[in-house]
Order: sequence, then structure tokens, then C-alpha cells
Amino acid sequence: MSGTVRQQKYAKLIQKEISDIFQRDRRGILNNEMITIADVKMSPDLSVAKIYISMMLAKSKDATLDRLNTRKSEIRKELGGKIGKQVRIIPELIFFIDEVEENAFKIDSLINSLNIPPADEENKEVK
Repeated sequence: MSGTVRQQKYAKLIQKEISDIFQRDRRGILNNEMITIADVKMSPDLSVAKIYISMMLAKSKDATLDRLNTRKSEIRKELGGKIGKQVRIIPELIFFIDEVEENAFKIDSLINSLNIPPADEENKEVK
């Protein structure tokens, strides 16, 4: 996580509250899909929050991301209701798919598929 201490604190607050909004999901935004907030990055002026979401069990990640982007004004309004007394500006929300876990699984499968022969005994001995 980079940025100033203020950006980091603000990002943690946004991450906690957006996670809570998604967990409760009273408005049916997620259609019973499990979404995790992987990371939040704040702009220096705290007016924009880039929210990275992980959707391991989602059927269609692009459709879920589109649904979040079309309903982000509702999410922002609910966020404002939760943190409006603590902050001056409710940030604009931008959602991104976090692909760190998927890339890790791909790298793991590539490593596991490598055919590495065992080292010869002659190469192990020091001459």
C-alpha cells in the first residue's frame, strides 16, 4: 500500500464500509455473489477511490463488474450515509477486477506442470 498515512487510513475506512455494504447487500446489487474487497487506493486529494474486487466464485466477472459500475451511485450514497459524519468528501468509486489470485493460480499450475529432472550426483559433489 502506498500513499500518505491519511490516504491509507481513508482507504482502510472505505474498504471496511464497502465490504459491509456488500455483505449486507439489501438492494440486491450482487445477486448473491461473493465479492471481496482486495484493495482500495485513494487519490492524493481523497476524491477518487479505486476499489479492487476479487470474485472467486462469480459466474461472470465482467457482468458483475458492469452491474457494480451501473449501480455505483447507489453504493456511493449508502457509503455517504455510513461515513458522511467522519469525512468531508465522499469519493467517486471506480471498480476494478483484482486478478492477483488468478495470476497466482496460473503461476502455480505452470510451475507444477514443469518437468524438471533430478540433479545428477556428480553435479552435487564439490571438486
